[in-house]
Amino acid sequence: MVKLIEIMLEEKIITKDAISALVKSRPPKKISFANLLNEKMIDLHTVEIFLAKKVRQGVISLTHLEKIEGIDIIPIIKEIATALNVEYIDLDDVEIDMKLFSQVPYRQLIKYNVIPIEENDLNVKIVFDDPLDMAAQDAIQRLFPKKPIRISISKPKQIQQHLQRLEINESIKGLVLDIRKDLNQEGNEEDNDESPAVLKLIDIILKSSIYAGASDIHIEATEKSCVIRERVDGMLRQTFTFDKDIFNPLASRMKLLSNLDIAEKRKPQDGRFSATINQKEFDFRVSTLPTIQGESIVMRILDKSKAMIRLEDAGMSKLCYDRFSKAIKVPYGIVLVTGPTGSGKTTTLYGAVNAIKDVKDKIITVEDPVEYQMSGLQQVNVKESVGLGFADALKSILRQDPDKIMIGEIRNQETLRIAIQAALTGHLVLSTLHTNDAISSISRILDMGIEEYLVSGALVAIQAQRLVRKICKNCKTETVLDPVLFKEVKQYLPENPTFYKGAGCKECGHTGYAGREMISEVLIISETLARMIAKVASKEDLTKQAEKEGFVTMFEDGVQKALSGASTIEEIFRVARL
Repeated sequence: MVKLIEIMLEEKIITKDAISALVKSRPPKKISFANLLNEKMIDLHTVEIFLAKKVRQGVISLTHLEKIEGIDIIPIIKEIATALNVEYIDLDDVEIDMKLFSQVPYRQLIKYNVIPIEENDLNVKIVFDDPLDMAAQDAIQRLFPKKPIRISISKPKQIQQHLQRLEINESIKGLVLDIRKDLNQEGNEEDNDESPAVLKLIDIILKSSIYAGASDIHIEATEKSCVIRERVDGMLRQTFTFDKDIFNPLASRMKLLSNLDIAEKRKPQDGRFSATINQKEFDFRVSTLPTIQGESIVMRILDKSKAMIRLEDAGMSKLCYDRFSKAIKVPYGIVLVTGPTGSGKTTTLYGAVNAIKDVKDKIITVEDPVEYQMSGLQQVNVKESVGLGFADALKSILRQDPDKIMIGEIRNQETLRIAIQAALTGHLVLSTLHTNDAISSISRILDMGIEEYLVSGALVAIQAQRLVRKICKNCKTETVLDPVLFKEVKQYLPENPTFYKGAGCKECGHTGYAGREMISEVLIISETLARMIAKVASKEDLTKQAEKEGFVTMFEDGVQKALSGASTIEEIFRVARL
């Protein structure tokens, strides 16, 4: 940063007065690119053109620019690409040809930070982080003596990340060769299910995902490859890439493990299997879906220890925890947890059931499917194929003399009506609903055809929630908020707020985030709100009354989490801004 400031001062892009103004401001501001932009002391477009020119002259490198806070390197790379007449490539948007990749010694790729991505009749497309590095170009050209190389440019960090990920493929190259050998010997992909190499490969995939803290594993066939992706902290990332011929033996073995029909490739199938990894038992819920390139296989990783999560460890703020805990201790009524798929609703329900579980009470759950088996509960698996839907199961449950009922999801009016009737006849009902926020749930219930007086009498509380990624503790650092975002959240901020971000390190896979935490809002249905619901009050009126009674929105809760250093404002906007 110091070198860049010196160059900009020499070229009169910024003035000494601007630097002095930053230092003399109260409180003093850090001399950073982001602050210079925020204070409008530099023009962004002018600086981008200037920096692109300096990179071409070899004065400063793209790798150096990537490390400077507040600089978006992509416009600079595009400027360089245009000036040099080369193509800018976002590596996340292209499919790397694994056969081509395996032709080049990995140590050469690492040495020059390049990736070959495509070969055609005329040339070989190679992505460089420095399109002016003639030594690198000559070395790579020697590896392809029959065709000229076509130079492209990408972000240096992106190339490094892809090379690190593809390094895993290098380490299991022997396994892939063994699978091919077995394929050639058997001559039939379908008969190769017992190949020890396939089993070892599956074991590596499962272990890699569990060590990374993944919630799902995706095995997908593409036009050229077999791609393995894992969902970590709610975001998908690619972990393995194999040649297309590895997909069929891998898919067939996965189906055998899950007791699925390996010959059936035209219909979706569902199954599950268990495995002990690192002396810990995991369940894997498997789903297959036919696609135009082959089947898509997704495995949900179910860690049995998560069923024992305590509500106080879920990450709620003290206000939300106190309100929700009070709500689930009422003798009867309906408590709803709302949010989109993957927002942690089921985990919250299990936490709530754990908190209220008592030997004196009979608790029955209806789920599709039962994700975690818990002692002291009667758990029912929904099976639509045999006529056991949520509504059917609920009707039977009410004849089982329950005290508390947990319904995995309310999907239709019939289930909702039975749940509300159960709540009104002396049962505590916990369930989930797919809505954006707590107050919208009331409108949704009424839209489903339930009478207003039933809703107002049965509802106890509604919690809406999302999961946000937490800043990695190993690379947490202070940051300056983008002016546009600052303006959006200004009303919720104290004077001179401090914001944080993760710089990116090996521990968090260079994402800056590690783990997830809940942000939530809890709407307690008071007598006043119940009367308003019975009179079909508007969402605006309900919101005003709720705020009078101390209701705090999920977005405000998120901003407080960002101010405390748990997450970032960008992350709160990503998941909670409506």
